[in-house]
Amino acid sequence: MYSELKTKIEAAWADAEQLHNPATLAAIEEVVDLLDKGTLRVAEPTAEGKWQVNEWVKKAVILYFPTHGMKTSHAGDLEFYDKMPLKHGYEQLGVRVVPHAVARYGAYLAKGTILMPSYVNIGAYVDSGTMVDTWATVGSCAQIGKGVHLSGGVGIGGVLEPVQAAPVIIEDNCFIGSRCIVVEGAHIGREAVLGANTVITASTKIIDVTGAEPVEYKGYVPPRSVVIPGSYTRHYPAGDYQVSCALIIGQRKESTDKKTSLNDALREFDLSV
Repeated sequence: MYSELKTKIEAAWADAEQLHNPATLAAIEEVVDLLDKGTLRVAEPTAEGKWQVNEWVKKAVILYFPTHGMKTSHAGDLEFYDKMPLKHGYEQLGVRVVPHAVARYGAYLAKGTILMPSYVNIGAYVDSGTMVDTWATVGSCAQIGKGVHLSGGVGIGGVLEPVQAAPVIIEDNCFIGSRCIVVEGAHIGREAVLGANTVITASTKIIDVTGAEPVEYKGYVPPRSVVIPGSYTRHYPAGDYQVSCALIIGQRKESTDKKTSLNDALREFDLSV
């Protein structure tokens, strides 16, 4: 469907001289516009339930920057100086935006999204019914599902380079507690609950402690997991020290009533959110 666009972007990535070609510049603009509309995504779920990263789309985002100059823009008395314009037309999009929330052009916000004072970067995809709470950030190319709550101060990492790196993925109906950090392409399965201050990176040990023996994951939280910050002892030449990890302490119950399921999990596991 986008084979012609992809060919032009790949050619420009391989040969910077192509950035002087008007057809190449138009292709870059079109890709970013499609991202802004949500028609094209940096990563998308497949029919098999996996996720596919569209590297050429990330390349187009990266190429956008050297093809644009710095410009001054204003929002009332506020002044900005950047290469990327801000997103506009929230009323038509059906998106609630509270001052001083900021989203960059090239970020997709679905109908019903709520932005408290927060930030959403280019290439991000935020699906319907999701709340980005106060001082939360959604990094470049991050993929946020439907009905997600990103609580106050949550940091969702962005990714542009290396091009082959996967973006952060938060699947539908997840609850991400206050001051959580999810970065380095971490993948949070649907309906998972992260308690406050949980940190998930590509190398963080995520240990399921609900069974007789621990089960370890890295970079992936299984669906409906209830997760809290933890630590484990690691041996170093200088002695034994505690290293941060994340602990899966239970499962959010499967339920068609997602709100009830969430409230039950928060009460049952006494989570700080």
